[in-house]
Amino acid sequence: VQLQASGGGLAEAGGSLRLSCAASGSIVALNDVSWYRQAPGKQRELVATITVGSSTNYLDSVKGRFTISRDYAKNTVYLQMNSLKPEDTAAYYCSANINTDWSTPALDYWGQGTLVTVSS
Repeated sequence: VQLQASGGGLAEAGGSLRLSCAASGSIVALNDVSWYRQAPGKQRELVATITVGSSTNYLDSVKGRFTISRDYAKNTVYLQMNSLKPEDTAAYYCSANINTDWSTPALDYWGQGTLVTVSS
């Protein structure tokens, strides 16, 4: 199983970026998926989660600006980030709970980080 995060880059304050997290490999179920971020010198924080039933939760500081969504057919989760602020600058990571078969418990997998830089 692999999680491929992409879509990071440089944006101006007030701008937008869309991150993607694509899961591939032997997957029978892509369960809850989360985006985390870690800014330099800070601890990693949970930004948003989407459950297998598409319920969502957000970090307070991104509510109303970020939207997490998923494409079941593509095993891909997106993070649409609007009204970006310099304090959103961080490496963003996706994490997913995945079943590779029905005889063993689901495990958590991590993608590589994608860097988001927001200039003021």
